[in-house]
Amino acid sequence: MEASSAGRQDDAGPAGRGQQLAGLLTRVARGDHSAFEEVYDQLAGPVYGLVRKVLRDPAQSEEVAQEVMLDVWRTASRFDASRGSAGAWVMTIAHRRAVDRVRSEQAATRREQSLAVGPVHGEDVAELVESALDQQRVRRCLGSLTPLQAEAVTLAYYGGYTYPQVASLLGVALGTVKTRIRDGLIRMRDCMGVPW
Repeated sequence: MEASSAGRQDDAGPAGRGQQLAGLLTRVARGDHSAFEEVYDQLAGPVYGLVRKVLRDPAQSEEVAQEVMLDVWRTASRFDASRGSAGAWVMTIAHRRAVDRVRSEQAATRREQSLAVGPVHGEDVAELVESALDQQRVRRCLGSLTPLQAEAVTLAYYGGYTYPQVASLLGVALGTVKTRIRDGLIRMRDCMGVPW
């Protein structure tokens, strides 16, 4: 069966693979173990690659990639094809998990350093507050994008994918991806009040 599904997958192109993956996730949501095996075979490598780009540490990357695939098994019923492709949905989970791990590690490091360093100075507090406000503004503005724009921008700028890779992941034409990202960045710029 693997050979025939692999052959079908190669012939299908990005859009066909995306539809096949969406169908597999529907089966996974119903508890189909063989469908999950196929999803795992298709996405474990790309998930690990994305997580490794964010974390850089191979051992932590393997751990987070396994957590992501476990999340896919548990939450497949939350996948909504009207909001984006199955591949992008899984990669978004992977990116969020990896970023959460980085933040957790950074927070632990900051806690340890703050206990060892001593008192915080006024300019340090101002810098921390300004950084937190910038992060909130970016999240708010990213939330103002359409789901398709947010998905493309997130993969390109937070996931580290090239435009052709984003097009392949989403199963759409390269021009469509470029348009979504351009329009999304224009909306982000306007939302944040940043001049070009």
